Amino acid sequence: MDAADAQAHLGTIAKSGTKEFFGKMSGDQQKDAALIGQFGVGFYSAFIVAKNVVVRSRKAGAAADAAIEWASAGEGEYTLTTITKAEVGTEITLHLRDETDQDATEFADRWKLTDLIKKYSDHVAFPIKMVKEEWDEKESKMVVTGEWETVNQASSLWTRSKNELTKEDYDSFYQSLSYDREPPLAYTHNRVEGRSEYTQLLYLPATAPFDLYERDRVAGVKLYVKRVFIMDDAKALMPSYLRFVKGVIDSNDLPLNVSRELLQESRDVKAIREGSTKRVLGMIEDLAENNKDNFTKFYSTFGAVLKEGTGEDFANKDRIAKLLRFASTTQDGTTSFADYV
Repeated sequence: MDAADAQAHLGTIAKSGTKEFFGKMSGDQQKDAALIGQFGVGFYSAFIVAKNVVVRSRKAGAAADAAIEWASAGEGEYTLTTITKAEVGTEITLHLRDETDQDATEFADRWKLTDLIKKYSDHVAFPIKMVKEEWDEKESKMVVTGEWETVNQASSLWTRSKNELTKEDYDSFYQSLSYDREPPLAYTHNRVEGRSEYTQLLYLPATAPFDLYERDRVAGVKLYVKRVFIMDDAKALMPSYLRFVKGVIDSNDLPLNVSRELLQESRDVKAIREGSTKRVLGMIEDLAENNKDNFTKFYSTFGAVLKEGTGEDFANKDRIAKLLRFASTTQDGTTSFADYV
């Protein structure tokens, strides 16, 4: 940036360069673009943890002594001075808050930063790099090596073609997602296009969480919007009787600033919920028909919860009823309604 750029983009709250850039693109370009930061507030979130922010920038084509330094304490004023900067590009320095009631120095910790990056930006399609550290036996501490390493995956498994992926890939992703030691009983991976565009990767676990029978427990699949992590437990995307399902839903239609309240009202969310419910029921039906052993494991673990669906999901109650199993005096084990008749 030069001085004019800094005044326009950093000196004006709610000024979104991304949104402005996006508006200049044609219809097809807009459709193919994967841009974030369209709200004009992303940069200012730095002041949540920083008592002072310094931006040093040299625009491409500008002389080394024509670079600028923008600085602000986030109180409505900023300074803008001319400096010398050897390399083209932009550096942003956050001076973290260290007050007793607002201590943000934990964000200078490498492990804290790595954890945040993996949680929120692991699947963003750009590499995020940090200076590499290694354990030094003599010093008995971690030391900086001077090398850079990428700390996010910079790709999302669910956006890749099913033909590229193996069962081991799916199982590994499930275990990283759920922290479950056992592989899932089944999974479904689909890209849905039409009125709503989204990708779903959903799993049936083999084991139940300890609080499975608490209907108000924090549960739900992970919601991403254009590969940006939004929330961990998007309950609106899955009915309560399927609260044991693990997985990811990545929408192309929902806004990046979607809230839990908006999720309850959105027509796109309703379409995703209906489509995902049918996919999960299809998974269970496939188990019942083609893998009796895994279905028996599934039903002994989650059958009581699945029964709730006959009373709360009118659209799918007949499909659910066909999946229910009951004890019978005429045979060992359990039987379905159809087999009993």
